[in-house]
Amino acid sequence: MSSRRSGAASKFTQDELNDLVLKLQALLPQLNQRQASRVSVSKILQETCSYIRSLQSEADDLSEKLSQLLDSFNIADVDIETLRSNLQQ
Repeated sequence: MSSRRSGAASKFTQDELNDLVLKLQALLPQLNQRQASRVSVSKILQETCSYIRSLQSEADDLSEKLSQLLDSFNIADVDIETLRSNLQQ
């Protein structure tokens, strides 16, 4: 079974991989301005991982702030749970 997975993964051509890396670079604010200059693939992948960690941390912080705001309101517990449920979808 693992040979099937590795075979499927190797079906990407070098051009397709290069295109995907360029798309990643375009999504990264700190590298997006450098499209004219050549950035190494490893740098793009490192920056992508760093950016994802940053976004996850920001989402956690915002979630915590929202939770604190909801807790500060005098809303029935049922309403808060409904809001939380809807926000998690």
